[in-house]
Amino acid sequence: MTPHPTTPRPPPAWLAHFGSLRTALAGMALLAVAVLVGRFRSEWLGVGLIGALLFLALNLLVALWAHPALRRQVPLLVFHLALLGLVVASGLGRMTALDGRFELTEGVPWDGTLMDGVAGRWHPDRLAQLSFMHSGFEIRYAPGLKRGPTRNRVHWTDADGRPQDEVIGDHHPLVLRGYRIYTSPNKGYAPLMRWTPTGGEAAVGALHLPSFPAQALRQSLDWQLPGGPKLWLQLPVDPALIDPDAAGRFRLPDDRTLVLRLGGREVEGEGEQRLTLAPGASVDLPGGRLDYLELRTWMGYRVSYDLSLGWLLGLALLATGSLGWHYARQFWAASPRPAGAPLASTPGSAAMEAR
Repeated sequence: MTPHPTTPRPPPAWLAHFGSLRTALAGMALLAVAVLVGRFRSEWLGVGLIGALLFLALNLLVALWAHPALRRQVPLLVFHLALLGLVVASGLGRMTALDGRFELTEGVPWDGTLMDGVAGRWHPDRLAQLSFMHSGFEIRYAPGLKRGPTRNRVHWTDADGRPQDEVIGDHHPLVLRGYRIYTSPNKGYAPLMRWTPTGGEAAVGALHLPSFPAQALRQSLDWQLPGGPKLWLQLPVDPALIDPDAAGRFRLPDDRTLVLRLGGREVEGEGEQRLTLAPGASVDLPGGRLDYLELRTWMGYRVSYDLSLGWLLGLALLATGSLGWHYARQFWAASPRPAGAPLASTPGSAAMEAR
């Protein structure tokens, strides 16, 4: 029997197979492998993601072309197009995203430098254009050192040159040029020091002691002075500054005197040179003069950049809504009609009623 000339020719078998559900599952497995390999070899993550997501996108496009039923049913068509958009948006989002962390001393502007971070190959690096500083934070603790919300007041200048300020926290970010900056649980004390080498220019900087109260018994560090000796520096803080058995808050200690030891951590015992330095005091050391200006705080931050989040949310809602629309239509078509109810009006039924 010769097919009607207007009957569309079926797609080749191999192409229909590529647009099948089994091929889609293989693409998802390929995506999982790419993510797993990227955790151990970050330089391969971008290539793996692009390959797996392109495979899934082609699978969806071929499925839409090879299966006319998907095109005839509008809800299913919208659902699959939304899935295609999710695949493309997630791929572009990962290739342009950034996740990192940094620490910032109270009253010191951030210069865009990260302690560590992971960025996509196409990330538009604009961190150097960001600048803000914080003026301290407030954290309250429940008994058992259960940390409450962080309230960190930050200050910056907007694109029009107007000063701005806001209170941010672990879940309420500062948004600058698409970057979302959150506080982290890491915070502590930062002695502000000035070192003037003999015959050189003075340099001012802050030393970030280990996080408090998580490392309350380790408030010390080694410090190599440029052109001077190596020091071991400690801030003796009472571990009960935040009482673990009562409600409390993060605050600066009352006694802010530093203990210094020449030679670093490894020099200890008979003959060691130990010094104490109060805020505002100075000491002459081999190679220059050291001034202890004041004790401040430091806060740790998380920074992320992902412009695909809004698109992913919108496309996910569209996919969910269209799939619900499809199943609602199926349910309505399959629902039983009351006895005696007229059939749906069709050209055939109308002709029979006329007879």
